[in-house]
Amino acid sequence: MLYNPPAFKVEDRETLHEHIRQAGLATLVTNGVQGPMVSHVPLLLDAEAGEHGMLLGHMAKANPHWQSGDLNLDALAVFHGPDAYITPSWYASKQEHGRVVPTWNYAVVHARGRLTYFEDAARLRNAVERLTDRHEGKFAAPWAVSDAPDRFVEGQLKAIIGFELEITSLEGKHKVSQNRNDADRSGVVDGLGEAGDVAMQTLVKVAMTKAD
Repeated sequence: MLYNPPAFKVEDRETLHEHIRQAGLATLVTNGVQGPMVSHVPLLLDAEAGEHGMLLGHMAKANPHWQSGDLNLDALAVFHGPDAYITPSWYASKQEHGRVVPTWNYAVVHARGRLTYFEDAARLRNAVERLTDRHEGKFAAPWAVSDAPDRFVEGQLKAIIGFELEITSLEGKHKVSQNRNDADRSGVVDGLGEAGDVAMQTLVKVAMTKAD
């Protein structure tokens, strides 16, 4: 369960999905008889599958994770976003009364659901091609799975196992100074700008707009 005060909670489905798309890499957590298992894997979002979407990925067969988790229990995929240390020196309140402390701003999305694994070669290749195309699309000369020799690709596919996570719940949290007053938040925006942290600065500005 994510500690998520109302001021920080994000519930808009498209905002949560866009966070997942931008993050790309997820921390995948499952539970089993050996305790929690954790892997860091890139995941592809199929937003149209199910109520909350579907996550598609793969891991090495040599990774014991896929054989250790209890498939009757929900898995958790954590997608991290921008984060930043916030110094109290940026707050107008520091000059007024000094009752301020440092904090850390961050954005995160938790996706929960049941995992299913698959080893079918054609299905695996399709999954790998889709994930590759998603991230190669930003390059002027994108690489494609078909650029590699078929025999080599076949060997690589034999070394991985695919999985799907049907999302049954999505939790989003943007802790971006919503609990500060307008003057303090303006100071955070200016401070982040000077620090060159455009991503977090943008999130704070969006939160300020919604508050207005």
